[in-house]
Amino acid sequence: MKKTIQELEEIRKKTLDKINIRKEREGTRIVVGMATCGIAAGARPVLKAFVEEVSKRGLQDVIISQTGCIGVCEYEPVVEVYKPGEEKVTYVRMKPEKVARIVAEHIVNGRVVNEYTIGSVNKR
Repeated sequence: MKKTIQELEEIRKKTLDKINIRKEREGTRIVVGMATCGIAAGARPVLKAFVEEVSKRGLQDVIISQTGCIGVCEYEPVVEVYKPGEEKVTYVRMKPEKVARIVAEHIVNGRVVNEYTIGSVNKR
């Protein structure tokens, strides 16, 4: 099925519009480190727990994504939370059991769960 130049241009424009909507979208980003070290440490169940918790709560302004190596392999699984207008928060040694608390306290209510952050681990 051949497409005309005009049809291809319309597809291109729609795709670019979708990408731009994602870029300009305000909201919270939850980024899970999914490099080999993260996966070996249990990042997959953590990612799945975030997807399920955000979905269960019906949070529309939260984007969950994956990234490669975050660079602190000894603290894997690592999750970074980006909220508009705030500094990035890095949660370390994540477990699926910690996810509901982070979503409830940090994502929904704006209170960082300090005992799960990289700062609390470095103080030990």
